[in-house]
Amino acid sequence: MKNRSALAILFVIVFIDLLGFGMVIPVMPLYAERLGASAAWTGLLSAGYSAMQFVFAPIWGRLSDRVGRRPMLLGSIAMTAVAFAMYGLANSFPMLLLSRLFAGAATANISIARAFVADVTAPEERAKGMGIIGAAFGLGFVLGPAIGGILSRHSLALPGFAAAALAAANGAAAWFILPEPAARRSTDRRPRFAAMREELGRPGIRRVIGIYFLTVLAFSMMEATYAFLAKERYGLAESHVGYVFAYIGVLLVIVQGGLVGRLSRRYGEKPLLVAGLVLQAAALASLPFAGGVPGLLAATAPLAVGSGLAQPALSSLLSRFARAEDQGGTLGIGESAAAFGRILGPEAGTFTYGQWSMAFPYVGGAAIMAVAAAVGVTVRPAREER
Repeated sequence: MKNRSALAILFVIVFIDLLGFGMVIPVMPLYAERLGASAAWTGLLSAGYSAMQFVFAPIWGRLSDRVGRRPMLLGSIAMTAVAFAMYGLANSFPMLLLSRLFAGAATANISIARAFVADVTAPEERAKGMGIIGAAFGLGFVLGPAIGGILSRHSLALPGFAAAALAAANGAAAWFILPEPAARRSTDRRPRFAAMREELGRPGIRRVIGIYFLTVLAFSMMEATYAFLAKERYGLAESHVGYVFAYIGVLLVIVQGGLVGRLSRRYGEKPLLVAGLVLQAAALASLPFAGGVPGLLAATAPLAVGSGLAQPALSSLLSRFARAEDQGGTLGIGESAAAFGRILGPEAGTFTYGQWSMAFPYVGGAAIMAVAAAVGVTVRPAREER
């Protein structure tokens, strides 16, 4: 199997998967409101989704180590199609919430995709492969909300049905074109928590997992309050905030899809990780004090570039610390830590923004990002076990 063609196939599959996910995001609060939910209850849709990813990411990853990447990825795509169909058919808020919980369990498959990359790339090409997957995610998030917004003009349920159809077509196509990568399969039958404890005890893994959590915590604090800051401090309309997030997504795609591979080959993952974290810390600290819209956009650019550098480097480092037969499980623990950050971050960000200061989620996030960079400096080069 050609590594480049395998990555290209995986890129398309992940992109279509995330395109459908992005289609339902912009209209989900309106849909919940239409079904009688208050603003306070709509927060459960995102928190519950992330909670299910927190639980299921290591499970999906370990299962893929045992039975193979292809069957688990196909199964998760089929579950995603069912979840989106449930979303479109929802006639009450509890059913809508159930659909999002099910979707969270299904889309915890990112650990499988990243393990697939680890299977088909050489260590020195690992960050490039992880960046390609990150670019697929970013592109899906850029285009998905725009398509969902157009479809929602006809019906708030239509983005869900369209996403279900897209996922079903994606699964059918993947059935025929997605290969099973050649990789050592795990024969480990230990209880999940015992296996997780042992993996976390391996050199370097705990530090990288900690960085995963801290970076997502800080970034999600920003995400949850950015629209408020842009509107209240810089006078941007809600539609213009959407354009800014698209701008962030485009920068992420450019960095992860085009620059990470060359930079990682030249400098290695650790320098990329630290540089990306420092850029994000500086950007977060400056966002509330940018002066005007041009300054806001200028401060947002290093945030996107830093994230584009750090995330593939993190995934690559974690993969290289893991044993070959534990790639899915170890990467799943990383995704679980990220999901935990997405559970806590929005609540911490909105609370401190409203109760203390609109600058606090950004200055606090910058401090968290700086701590993550300090931890990153202490990470030793990984020696991959084959």
